Amino acid sequence: MYKERHAIKFIDGIVITAACLSTFLYTISYWFIFLTVLLTVVGFILPGFYATDIAGARLKSCSYGTTILSVFPYTLLVVVPAFIVSLFFHEQLGWSSIIVYACVTFGILNAYFWTGIIIVYLTSKQIGISKRLIGIFCGMIPVANLFVLSWIVKISSREVREESERFWRNEARKALQICKTRYPILMVHGVFFRDSEHLNYWGRVPSELIKNGATVFYGGQESAGNVRTCAMQIKKAIVQVLQETGADKVNIIAHSKGGLDSRYCICMLGMAPYVASLTTVNTPHRGCEFAEYLMKKAPEKLKDTVAAAYNKGAKALGDVNPDFVSAVTDLTKDGVARLNAEMAPMQHQFDGIFTQSFGSKLNHATSGKFPLNMSYHFVKHFDGFNDGLVGEESFQWGSEYHFLTNKGLRGISHADMIDLNRENIDGFDIREFYISVVQGLKERGL
Repeated sequence: MYKERHAIKFIDGIVITAACLSTFLYTISYWFIFLTVLLTVVGFILPGFYATDIAGARLKSCSYGTTILSVFPYTLLVVVPAFIVSLFFHEQLGWSSIIVYACVTFGILNAYFWTGIIIVYLTSKQIGISKRLIGIFCGMIPVANLFVLSWIVKISSREVREESERFWRNEARKALQICKTRYPILMVHGVFFRDSEHLNYWGRVPSELIKNGATVFYGGQESAGNVRTCAMQIKKAIVQVLQETGADKVNIIAHSKGGLDSRYCICMLGMAPYVASLTTVNTPHRGCEFAEYLMKKAPEKLKDTVAAAYNKGAKALGDVNPDFVSAVTDLTKDGVARLNAEMAPMQHQFDGIFTQSFGSKLNHATSGKFPLNMSYHFVKHFDGFNDGLVGEESFQWGSEYHFLTNKGLRGISHADMIDLNRENIDGFDIREFYISVVQGLKERGL
């Protein structure tokens, strides 16, 4: 199992510091050059032994770079004051010794730092583009650069630890196949996205489920279509999955509008006998008042322009007949109310189908990624506490309901619930969340 060896950092700090300070000994004998070289080489090697059982070459490299960056500031605390003190003893030491010390130390520490930062930037997946740009900009600002460096070290070290622990956890439970459900999983996406081979809507979730035994398929419906059209496409997906696997039913996990599409498919299109369970995640089962406000208040010309641009792009990416306005209309409070009224007489179709729903909320607007950080307050004005798009009161549906949040400012956004940003969140593990959902289905015999 993953284990950190904190003594390695301490020892490496001493070795690199000693390599720098040993340059003062050149006046005694040039043989001390070999000591500097030896200590420097050892200082570059030691970080590779900081932790054991790190999963994979990428994380091993990331750990190596992170260890260097965490040692670097403490080395500065010694070598910089040593240089300042040497200036007061320039007569005894001689300016040549001081200059050699400064030059060699500058070279060693620059090589040490840039080795660490380049490796971390190349191997860390949690340090995104924005964080990299902040690091580059603040690298030129004294004091601020040290704070940003500690921030980068915290993110990358956490990534190495969590991903390694996840790897070994999956290895330990591999034989249990905790996500090997009786029926295959059909994951149904929400609005304005498509399931993609190259950029999976569900982020790192499907691969994690598959590692733990799940059989996963995708809804593949239009990114922007009305509920009825998308429900027809989901029906086709269900039929295809049953034919391909020989299974009698599917377990549907649907996010956002996908939950409405799936409900309509089961209720109105005769697919109830072929669905074992429906799990909706952050679905607006009672619609979104803010969406209704936008549709009513936005000028027709603006709506037509936005719709035309989106529909053209969506068609190029695979939609057969994208309809931006219809998709948004079906998400409004009145739109969902009409759908619910249409489906109400057919609710008995869900008899014998396990149904559950999940919702989450952002705790603070600025903690959400763009554009959810922009929409949070707007949605809150109309729908109350929300996930950046859907109000809290709209999530609940089915026989079981679970509301998810975490401590601190972050919260859990609409996008976080599908791992859209591939981001590890404090207090909430999105991949383990879905594993627990599917494991629960398995335990129910589904």
